[in-house]
Order: sequence, then structure tokens, then C-alpha cells
Amino acid sequence: MGRRRKGGLHFGKRKKKINITVVEAAAAWAFELFITVMLAFTFVYFIGLRTSVVGQSMANTLNEGDNILVNRFVYRVSDPKPNDIIVFLPNGNEKSHYYVKRVVAVPGDTLEITKGALYVNGEVFQEEADVTSIEDAGLASEEIVLGADEYFVLGDNRNNSEDSRYANIGNIKKEYIIGKAWFRVTSLNDFGFIR
Repeated sequence: MGRRRKGGLHFGKRKKKINITVVEAAAAWAFELFITVMLAFTFVYFIGLRTSVVGQSMANTLNEGDNILVNRFVYRVSDPKPNDIIVFLPNGNEKSHYYVKRVVAVPGDTLEITKGALYVNGEVFQEEADVTSIEDAGLASEEIVLGADEYFVLGDNRNNSEDSRYANIGNIKKEYIIGKAWFRVTSLNDFGFIR
């Protein structure tokens, strides 16, 4: 007579084998997903700010309406240098649009604009952009000494720029600097690193 199976629990039942290759593939997929999410978060948080250039103050380097990416991380580990193009809020005013200008003097520098030329620490500033003679020296018609966390910025279009020469902008404190303008993404023709 054959054995009949009784209802109820059977602890002697054979366990199914776990397919190791499926587990390894799932773990690899989960790890790759985690790395991708972390890279995306890092990119968006530190570098993901996109803004548009307002006005012609940075022409011919940047033009009105150009879309640029801002590196918000770089100035957490280093300081802005002369000729860096920075993005900032004037006087920290969060209701203002972002300003985009070129750093021409850094903390501790002495500067003055005389006869259309910018002098930093007694020497003519070495421009990385093609700029014209400055017609209006503004506040820089007299010698300015920058404080410990102050930067002096000018637009590349020197005679059509609202910048540190004027009292409503003045010297830029480091805490008001959002980051460094580093990549233009306007169109396929205007696509690439900013210098």
C-alpha cells in the first residue's frame, strides 16, 4: 500500500536551492543604481545650477541669453582667481538676478583705473579677454584696497557694464559668490567651456 500524504506541515520537505547567479546579478544591478543616483545627486547639488546671462556686459565672451552651467563646488575648496568668471548676487540680494562678471582683483589687492587702464598692485592688469579702454573709472578713479573677503569684478564689455565700479554693486564679498561660470549650453554653435 502506498503512503498517503497527510495534510498539515511537513518539516522534512526539501528546500529549494537559491540561484546564486541571479542573486549576484541583482546585487550588481542594485550597486550600479546606487552609484548612478549618487553621481546624479552630486552633479545636481554641486554643479547643476544653470542660469542665463542678462545684458551685454560680458560680450564678446558671453552674450545676452546665453545659458551657462555654474560650478558651485569649486569655491568651497579654493578661492576665485584673477580672470575667473563668477556668478554672484549683488550685496547678497536674493531677489536680484544672477550677475556674471570677471574677477580682476582679489583680497588684499590694491587697484585703480587711470587713463582707461586697470592697475592692480601698481601694474597693468593682464587681461585674458579682448577689452576696450575704460571710459568711466567710477569708484576706481581713486585707489581701492580690497578687504580680506572682497573681490573686484568688471564686465568684459567695460563701457557697458554695471560692476564693482559702481556703488550699487561695489566690492563682492565671497559669501555672495554662487560659483564659477564654467560651461555654455546655449546651442550647438555656442557649446563648450568658458574662458
